[in-house]
Amino acid sequence: MSEKLKVVLCWHMHQPAYFDSCSNQYKLPWTYLHGIKDYVDMAAHLEAVPNACAVVNFAPTLLEQIDDYVKQIQAFLRDRTPILDPLLAALNSEKIFTPFLGQKLHNNVENIEQVDPKYRTLANACLVLIEQCMRANEERLIKRFKPYQELTELVVIIKQNPKILAYLDEQYLIDLLMWYHLAWLGETVHRSDARVKKLIDKGHKFTKADRLQLLEIIGELLGSIIPRYRALAEAGQVELSVTPYAHPIMPLLLDINSAREAMPNVTLPNETHYPDGRERVQWHIQEGIKVFEKHFGFIPQGCWPSEGSVSDATVRLLEEYGIKWVASGGGVLRNSLQKSGLEHLSSHQPYNLPNSSVHCFFRDDNLSDLIGFEYSRWHGDDAVANFIYHLEGIANNNNDAKVVTIILDGENAWEYFPNNAYYFLSALYDKLSSHSDLELTTFGKCLEVESAELHNLVAGSWVYGTFSTWIGDPDKNKGWEMLIEAKHKFNQIISTLNPEQQKAAIKQLAICEGSDWCWWFGGENPCEAVRDFDHLYRLHLVRLYQLLGVTPPEHLNHAFTHGGGNPDAGGVMRRG
Repeated sequence: MSEKLKVVLCWHMHQPAYFDSCSNQYKLPWTYLHGIKDYVDMAAHLEAVPNACAVVNFAPTLLEQIDDYVKQIQAFLRDRTPILDPLLAALNSEKIFTPFLGQKLHNNVENIEQVDPKYRTLANACLVLIEQCMRANEERLIKRFKPYQELTELVVIIKQNPKILAYLDEQYLIDLLMWYHLAWLGETVHRSDARVKKLIDKGHKFTKADRLQLLEIIGELLGSIIPRYRALAEAGQVELSVTPYAHPIMPLLLDINSAREAMPNVTLPNETHYPDGRERVQWHIQEGIKVFEKHFGFIPQGCWPSEGSVSDATVRLLEEYGIKWVASGGGVLRNSLQKSGLEHLSSHQPYNLPNSSVHCFFRDDNLSDLIGFEYSRWHGDDAVANFIYHLEGIANNNNDAKVVTIILDGENAWEYFPNNAYYFLSALYDKLSSHSDLELTTFGKCLEVESAELHNLVAGSWVYGTFSTWIGDPDKNKGWEMLIEAKHKFNQIISTLNPEQQKAAIKQLAICEGSDWCWWFGGENPCEAVRDFDHLYRLHLVRLYQLLGVTPPEHLNHAFTHGGGNPDAGGVMRRG
C-alpha cells in the first residue's frame, strides 16, 4: 500500500436550549448529565492516548449552557444562590422535594386521588422527583449498581399506592437522587476519583455533606469540559469545529422547497417560504462562530452543519464565512452522485462543488451505524477488531479510497455500551492510532487531499439523505407553521423595540428555529420525549411573543403532537 488510508472520527456534541425564561429554570437536565458522563469521558479517552486524534464539534447552545451550569454551581457554593435546574438543585435543597413543588406529574400514578389532600402537593412533588430519577438506561446504569436497582424496585409499589409517601423516610429520596447522579457519572470518573469511589462504596444513608461533595464534583467536571477540549486542540489531538448557533436546518430556512430535491412527493407546510431565511441563516453562522471563539479562543475552519443538512446554497454561504470544510451523510452523497451521473466514484474521498474550495466529506453510514447501534452488544475488543477489519477491506479493495469519515453523536450512543463504552473507546483509539496501514487524522489535515468535483449537491441531511426527520409529517409541518406564524409577527414588531429588547427577541427566535423540536414531533417517537419537546417548543414560542410584547396565540397552550413510537435508542439517534 503506497499511502495510508485516512480515517476521521468526528463526534458531534449537541444539546438544544433547555432553559425556559418564563419559569426561570431548566426544563430538562440533559446538558449537565451528559456533561458529567459523556463529554468528560470523551476528553479523557483522547488524553489517555496521546497519538490519537479526532474532530469534536460543539453546538454553541451547548457551550453556553455548560458555562451557565458552571457559574450557577459556583454561585451556589459561594453564597447559596439558587440553582435553576430543579434536579440539580434538589441535591442540596433543605427538603429534597422542594424544587419540584408545583410541577406537573406527567406519568399516570394509580390512586393519587386517595392521598390525603393535605399531603397531595407534597406527594406530587416526590413523585415528580422519583420520575426524574428513573430516566436512565435500565440495563447499563440502573442495574449496574445494586443499591440503585433496589431503590428503583420500590418505585412500582409507590406508584401503585402513593399514600405510602406520607410515611416514607426522606432518606429514600435522598439516596435515590444520589444514586441517579452517581450512575450518570462518566466511567473515567468512576475509575479515577477517590471521592466518587467512596460514595459508591458507602451505598446508602447519604448525608448532607455527601450531597454537597457530589455537587462539588459535578461542578468540577462541568468546569473542566471546555478547558480540556481547548487543551486537546492546542496539543493537536482534537480539531474543534462549529455548528450554527441554535442548530437550525439551514437548507430549509433558505428554501423550504429544497426538501423536494430528495423527496419530490413530500407534503410541505401550508407556507413554503421562511421569511428572511437567508438573513436568519447568516445570523446563526455569525453568532455560532462568535460563541465558539469566545469559549475556545480562535475561529474554526470547519463546520458540521446542523444534522449534516446541506444544499448548494448552504455550502456556498458557509464559504463566505471562511469555512473550509463541511460534512454530511452518505445518503446525500449517493443522491448527488446519482444526479451527477458519477455513481462510479468512491464515497471515501472529499468532494467540492463547482467553483468552490470547500471540502465536503461524507459519512460512511454503515461503519458509523455499527458504532451507534450494533457494537454496544459486542465485547469491546471484538467490536474494534471488526471495525478495523472493515477499514482494512476498504483500504485493500478500493484504490480510489482516500478518507473514511465516521460521524456520530458524541453523547447518545455510549449509555447503551457496558461501562459507558470505556473498553470500546479505549481500544478504538489505541488500535487506530498504532495501525500500520490506517492514519487516524482530522478533516483539517485532509484539506490537502485532492477533492473530486460534485456537479450537483442534492439537498438533504445525514438521516436517510433527506429532511424527512424535520418536515413532511403533519405534526412536523405544524411545527413549521407555528414558527412561520411567529416569524411574521416578529417582522411586524421588531423595529419598534429598543436595542436591548431586539437582542433578546432575536436570540429567542433563534432558539425556536433549532432543529431539535421538529426532530421529535410525529408518531414515530416515544410519547415521553415528544411530550417534553412539544411542551418546551411551545414555551419558547410563548416567550418569543412575550418579548415582542404581544399576547401569544391560544393554541400554544395545548399539546399538538403526542408520539407513540418505539424507535432504536429511544429516538435520540437515527441510522444514516
